[in-house]
Amino acid sequence: MPRKHLHRYLPTPEAVLAKAWCAPFRPWLGHPSLWHINRRSVPGAVAIGLFCGLIPGPFQMLGSLLLAIPLRKNIPVALAVTFYTNPFTIVPLYLIAYEYGQMLVGDGAVPRHLVPDAWDLSGLWNWALGLGKPLAVGLVALASTLALAGYIAAVLAWRLHVVRAWRQRALGRKGGLRAARTPAPPAPQDRNRG
Repeated sequence: MPRKHLHRYLPTPEAVLAKAWCAPFRPWLGHPSLWHINRRSVPGAVAIGLFCGLIPGPFQMLGSLLLAIPLRKNIPVALAVTFYTNPFTIVPLYLIAYEYGQMLVGDGAVPRHLVPDAWDLSGLWNWALGLGKPLAVGLVALASTLALAGYIAAVLAWRLHVVRAWRQRALGRKGGLRAARTPAPPAPQDRNRG
């Protein structure tokens, strides 16, 4: 992961901790691992964000924050990754979770309604409860699967970036050694000198 590019968009720990609303939480948020971008904190933060992204309701970021702090993973990355769920992706993800849960539970019952009857909060809540056990199991299973896949992808992406950087440095050193080994062309001789 190009840290230089990520640092441009992430707030500094000092800027976040200087906020007045953050004063009661400073003892927990002061650990450097929560803010540094390194090969250990970023994959874990990606996994946390992907797992918490499927939490129902507006508690995704709160869940991500509450998991990132004790696990000492990067808070800004964990919070940002939760944005993969949005109004356009949440319904397809929940349908996938329901199918995944139905496959795991083995419940052959077909749901009465795959689409909610009412789009208000109580109608959506009743619809979700009507989907029952397959949805609950599927959400946890899909969140775990996405978290594992995200962790592996982040580790591999980090490794790929490091290997490319090593190769570019090695090529740069070889080019520098070649230039140092080749003798400099002889200086032109002045004909007037004896």
